[in-house]
Amino acid sequence: MKQEQLLHLLYNHQDYVDNTPELRFALATIVFNPVFWNIVARLQHKTHFLSKAVGGAYRGCYLLAITIFSLGIYRDHVYHSALMQQPTYAPLVESPVVQALAVATFAFGNVLVISSMWALGVTGTYLGDYFGILMKDRVTSFPFNINNNPMYNGLTLCFLGTALWYGKPTGILVSAFVYVMYRVALLFEEPYTARIYAHRDLKA
Repeated sequence: MKQEQLLHLLYNHQDYVDNTPELRFALATIVFNPVFWNIVARLQHKTHFLSKAVGGAYRGCYLLAITIFSLGIYRDHVYHSALMQQPTYAPLVESPVVQALAVATFAFGNVLVISSMWALGVTGTYLGDYFGILMKDRVTSFPFNINNNPMYNGLTLCFLGTALWYGKPTGILVSAFVYVMYRVALLFEEPYTARIYAHRDLKA
């Protein structure tokens, strides 16, 4: 993509963003998911309501895992559908460099997501520590040796790769929104999780 095309996009980006109901709903699902799992996880940690309802910590964690995974699939579907209705900036699609970058970004994002799930397992990935299912040691293997939050950053890269592939400037802005949303979520999650493990260490 030529420099003048990039400058045109930067100065006229509002022409390539259509504020549709579908886009607003996609943004709502992006906000809802981390809010939902943080509220449910904290309620579980304080009241054990979920593990009591299904008869055990592991069952409760697996149920929450299925729910979060399903919500993520639905969010991705809503995002893709909304993205297809947005204006396309042709130079993004026509540029071999941008298309190669889109593939690389999406692929690396998936590597981060899948490898982090593999390293943590189901309970490590899906808030098992809120159910009392604690890991013995901090995971330092790949991808955690190159990134502190590979799941969130990987998902953000997948959003960005999809936007670049289809040449949708709106998707680039949504990807930035996803990044900010996960940073906000971490402000709540990391200190709370640290307190859970600190309490475990005090009891040991």
